[in-house]
Amino acid sequence: MRLTSRRLGLATAALSLLVVTGCRQDMHNQPKFFPQRGTDFYADGRSVRPQVENTVARNQLHEDAYFYTGLVNGKEGDGMPFPATMQVLERGQERYNVYCTPCHSRVGNGIGMIVQRGYSKAGSFHSARLESAPLGHFFHVMSNGYGSMPDYSSQITPADRWAIVAYIKALQLSQKATQADVASGAHVEPLAGIAEREGLPASFANEWVLPPTAVTGTPDNGLYVLPVPGAGAPATTSAAPSRTNAVPPAGSAGQTAPKQ
Repeated sequence: MRLTSRRLGLATAALSLLVVTGCRQDMHNQPKFFPQRGTDFYADGRSVRPQVENTVARNQLHEDAYFYTGLVNGKEGDGMPFPATMQVLERGQERYNVYCTPCHSRVGNGIGMIVQRGYSKAGSFHSARLESAPLGHFFHVMSNGYGSMPDYSSQITPADRWAIVAYIKALQLSQKATQADVASGAHVEPLAGIAEREGLPASFANEWVLPPTAVTGTPDNGLYVLPVPGAGAPATTSAAPSRTNAVPPAGSAGQTAPKQ
C-alpha cells in the first residue's frame, strides 16, 4: 500500500512537471523589440523600422487627393470632384440638416438653436466672406474644423461632405436668387409672400433675434477668423462684419439678423 502511494506521488509530480514545461513561453525569454526603444541589432539604432517606400495601407490609397482634402497644391480648390446632381443636393440637404443646423440654422445664417442657447456665434453662409469662398474651403473646414467648430471627418464621409458643400452653395443662391437664376416657368418670390400664401403668421418672415447670451470671444463681438500662415499678426475678426454677423454687447436687448 505504501509502495503504491509512493508511485502515485511520483507519477503526479512527473505529470505536474510536464504541464509546467508545456506552458513555458519562450517568447518571454528571447530578444525582442519594444516600441520607441533603441537597439544595436540595426545599424541605425532604431527598433521600429520605417515603412516600406510607396506602400499604402488598406483604404488609405486616396489617389484622388482633391476628393479627400479639397486642396490643390496646398490651396483650397474651387470645384466639385463629381457632378452636383439633384440626388447629390438632396443628400447634402439631408446631411446638412443633421449636422450643420444646430449651429448654422436651416437657412445658414449662423443663428442655430445652440447659438441661441449661448454657444459661439457660427459663421453666416450669406456673408460676403463665405459667399466668395472657394468650394474647397467648406470641405476643408468640415474635415479639419475652424475656430469653435470641431472637425466632422469621423461623422461625415468625404462624399457626403462634398454633397453638403453643394447644398451650401445652393442655399446661398436661394437667398439672393433672381428670375434669371431659375428655370423657365419657375418664379422667385420673397419668404413673406410664401408665408402669407401658406397661411402662416406674419411673424414667420420676421428677423431672427440673436440673444445677448451668444458669445464670440473677440473684443469687438465680431466673428473669430483664424490667421493665414505667413500673413503676420493674426486678425481677430473679419473685416467690416455685416449686421447679420454682429453680436450685441452684454446687457443689450439683442441683435437682429434677417430671416432668410
